[in-house]
Amino acid sequence: MDDAPLHSDFRQARRRDVQEITTATDTREILANCARQTKQYGLDKWFIVDVDAHHVETDSWADVIDCIEDPVVRYNAKAMAKNWPDAKNRALTNGSVGLNFQDVSGRIPHQAALAEHVPANGLHRDITLARRAMEAMSIDRQVIFPQPMLNVGMHPSPTIETQLIGAYNRWFTETILAHEDRVISMLPLPFRDVDACLDIVRKYGDKKGVVGFCVTSQRQAHVASAQYMRLYAEIEERGLPLGFHAGPDYMFEKSVNRFLSMHALSFVTCNMVHLTNWVINGMGERFPKLKVIWIESGIAWLPFMIQRLDHEFALRQSDAPLLKKMPSEYITDMYYTTQPLEVTNMDLLKATFKAVKADTQLLYASDWPHWDFDPPYRIASLPFLSEEGKRNILGETARKLFKL
Repeated sequence: MDDAPLHSDFRQARRRDVQEITTATDTREILANCARQTKQYGLDKWFIVDVDAHHVETDSWADVIDCIEDPVVRYNAKAMAKNWPDAKNRALTNGSVGLNFQDVSGRIPHQAALAEHVPANGLHRDITLARRAMEAMSIDRQVIFPQPMLNVGMHPSPTIETQLIGAYNRWFTETILAHEDRVISMLPLPFRDVDACLDIVRKYGDKKGVVGFCVTSQRQAHVASAQYMRLYAEIEERGLPLGFHAGPDYMFEKSVNRFLSMHALSFVTCNMVHLTNWVINGMGERFPKLKVIWIESGIAWLPFMIQRLDHEFALRQSDAPLLKKMPSEYITDMYYTTQPLEVTNMDLLKATFKAVKADTQLLYASDWPHWDFDPPYRIASLPFLSEEGKRNILGETARKLFKL
């Protein structure tokens, strides 16, 4: 078939021929084109690290809440799961109803429920699902984060946040990380409880598959507050990276009238606030060896941050007395995941890659199984990148960063 535009009647026919994707569709079927593209670009011979993927931890919620340390909180969670008709897989959580729109009005419902068939083979089903995705995309290591619990930073109860994160980390390290070498994780931290954060870093910092720690970014916290200094020092001393994982902001869910608008704004603005506080308050000077990663905000926001903060700093250097160089220099010393990669304007994308020193600071991320995921060929197909740059972004930079 040539590259001429298809007639509308033929396009309609082709649409009817496409297999419907349901919540039960096998991962390997959904990613069949990706598998072909991976081989087309020879990526099956490259070392690829996916620095942001997800599983649905609430599918195993009964096992997770069984790991809650506080007996009262554990009892309440089990009672809620047992007695509330709709709470079996979300007891004590604070998930957002607005996120139900992620399935694009039912057209891409795979992540609404990962209900595909998984045979009983002695492995946890999340391991089987991760393996299917990694094999289809030729991924060698996959950093897996929770999904519904990314909202936990806005939980009305800091105690419940601490207990849920503690339970999840215990369950995930014992059930998933201990049994699959290719799955790795930056474990979430209950950021409102610094002592609990330190306990997690010390307890899990040497555990199999733990390559760093993560703060969920949708939270009202000042990352440069004095209370966090001992936490950053502990993570820095261990040589592990700290990630800030973006997510939906409830403020935007109430201020805009489309999921598109909320997704475009809130997954960026939460990290913009934290990055600004990090840079302007001199965290890069106080913790020069701490590797910081900004996750799931794409990269189009970074030229704005570079120009805006440099401009403001040039006018008011006294407001940032710890800085010894321009804010942009601290920004381009940190790391950023690619997803969702904004590719509609290739000239702007090329300029953004140059601005953020992509060859050494960008980390490939798929965000699988979310509706807007990016397969590895998204990076491999960029015409302005050298092969070395593509290899670095797809895996070699992550290999060094996580000491893989």
